[in-house]
Amino acid sequence: MLAATLGVRDYLDRVCEEIRRIDVAQLENLAALIEAAYRDGRTVFVIGNGGSAANASHLCEDLNKGILRDFESQRRLRVLSLTDNTAGIMAWANDEGYDRVFIEQLKTYGAPGDLLLAISGSGNSPNVLRAVEWANDTGMTTLGITGYSGGTLRQLAQHSLHCPLDDMGTVESLHMVAFHWLIGDLYRRISGPVAEGQGA
Repeated sequence: MLAATLGVRDYLDRVCEEIRRIDVAQLENLAALIEAAYRDGRTVFVIGNGGSAANASHLCEDLNKGILRDFESQRRLRVLSLTDNTAGIMAWANDEGYDRVFIEQLKTYGAPGDLLLAISGSGNSPNVLRAVEWANDTGMTTLGITGYSGGTLRQLAQHSLHCPLDDMGTVESLHMVAFHWLIGDLYRRISGPVAEGQGA
């Protein structure tokens, strides 16, 4: 845990250093995949556990609203965070096992050509891996968003956004930094440029 071993200035400096290590080609590829899903009328699904579940919810909310200029007439991105169906998650976890909480939702909603964004700091969460395996077999596009070594997810997913750092909290923060750039870039791609001095 970096924050337990570093003072505040050293910690913030380290976070800035890790931000600069984010692979911009991987991040640009993520933007292109989401734009393609939007253009093709496909659904984007987001999954994760713990802090990554919170990031999945946050990313879903931003993709739902933050890439639009015209809320009344602009076509929406079909995006769903599978972390937010609390009753459904608890039913599957209680009756069949926690490793099935995402795959069973994908069986209901997913289709070939859809996009699955799987967030796992370790890359080894069984429920995430099962969902990615099913999505691959079903003809969906899969992208793993990872930290540490990337674990099994980095190898299993078709595409990757990897932050190679052995600190869960900082990895989750790096993911959100990347996601906030992503939203701005998708706004530009889908809604057009922002006028100078104006926010999206």
